[in-house]
Amino acid sequence: MKRTVLVIDGSKAMRFLMQTVLGQGFQVVTASDATSALFWLSKNNTPDLIVVDPQLPDGADWEMVDFLSDSRMYRNIPMIVLSALDKHEVSFKCSEFGIAHFATKPFNPLDFLNLVHAVLEGERIPARMLRIA
Repeated sequence: MKRTVLVIDGSKAMRFLMQTVLGQGFQVVTASDATSALFWLSKNNTPDLIVVDPQLPDGADWEMVDFLSDSRMYRNIPMIVLSALDKHEVSFKCSEFGIAHFATKPFNPLDFLNLVHAVLEGERIPARMLRIA
């Protein structure tokens, strides 16, 4: 059975890219906003990994990341923040929320896939930012 990755991103193109990059090895569930993601999660679905953009169309910046990282139900699910924001802001906010891994857009899809595999395998990789233009 394939592991499930929940991708939450307001960009249709980014959701398509994530489906393409991750779809071979994972079951990819995409949500265009926090409401859709929370609806899917409320149906007793539990992903193995959450990839989330901190800027979603139906909430304040970082609101969904804050909710997921603070929630008793979801905080133990590995998370990768994927953002077009300034890398320093992303690094600071991820540190604030206890998130070890993030990528900034644009990125190299193969490097991102390797990061996903490493996070899911529980490899001891240092907190890192991925940015490969």
